[in-house]
Amino acid sequence: MFENFDPNNTILVTGASGFIGFHLSKLLLSEGATVVGIDNMNDYYDVGLKEARLAILNDYDRFSFVRGSIADEACVQHVFEDWRPDIVVNLAAQAGVRYSIDNPRSYIDSNLVGFFNILEACRHSYDTREGVKHLIFASSSSVYGNQEKTPFSVTDPVDHPISLYAATKKSNELMGYAYSHLYGIPMTGVRFFTVYGPFGRPDMAYFKFADKMRRGEPIQIYNNGDMLRDFTYVDDIVSALERMLCNPPKGSDETAGDPFKVYNIGNNSPEKLLDFIGILEQKLGLKAVREYLPMQPGDVYQTYADVDELMKDFDFKPATPLALGLERFAAWYREYYGLNGDES
Repeated sequence: MFENFDPNNTILVTGASGFIGFHLSKLLLSEGATVVGIDNMNDYYDVGLKEARLAILNDYDRFSFVRGSIADEACVQHVFEDWRPDIVVNLAAQAGVRYSIDNPRSYIDSNLVGFFNILEACRHSYDTREGVKHLIFASSSSVYGNQEKTPFSVTDPVDHPISLYAATKKSNELMGYAYSHLYGIPMTGVRFFTVYGPFGRPDMAYFKFADKMRRGEPIQIYNNGDMLRDFTYVDDIVSALERMLCNPPKGSDETAGDPFKVYNIGNNSPEKLLDFIGILEQKLGLKAVREYLPMQPGDVYQTYADVDELMKDFDFKPATPLALGLERFAAWYREYYGLNGDES
């Protein structure tokens, strides 16, 4: 059980049928927590995968689910009024860098309006009771843009986002800090670095590669494969979130005493994209047909997390080796899609 856990706490996880939201909810439920999930189950990617995650969560007696959008103010108010969450983990968002280039409005609705509704609900939770004890919200390594300095530190300036997705995530950090300062809401922002693992997101590169390899289609490799990513296994992500959950920031000189802090959660070990593809081929037992393409708008050359603050405050650092993480993903993928092991 995680430190300082109060079994009487109710934890709200937005985006509960999403990739990270599912894994976090499952972990908390397995440890006896009461979890309320909300998700709009949109069709950005395969809804069947979201339904499969949700079916697993619904097996737990201490799980309640609301099918709705955080961009719907009335829905958010209903959730807060009916369940009165003590801790909120806001993982609901419109994800994807390239998708934001052609579909910007969905990012405004979910990432800005939706997050605003969560902030307002947390703020007004103080009107009738003690209030939300901690709000954790998802940011992204995309906020670092194309900066050349590595590793990326939470103290680095992040004023030049190169995608609307990144801009909305930086906006979340600014909005969160303002609400923490004005209303005293303890708040933690987490910048995730290229999360992968079982029950992952089909829009992410490793999953798309697996799908195309399974179908014998070419995989698209951007910047001719010359890219570096700090791949982070999903169990490491939720382990970090678990440690943060009941340990909100106390305020610091950097935040003028406001209970607000931002952390990187990454593996602190960038991998070459081509090496990553080679390991994935090996673990799946499939061979990729490779199509090399130039860098795409909104993409960054590398990601590399400085996790010193995470280690200092929580004595934790993601450490799952890429080969082990991809082996676990491949095992899940083969079972989920019924592969019989005869592919070559």
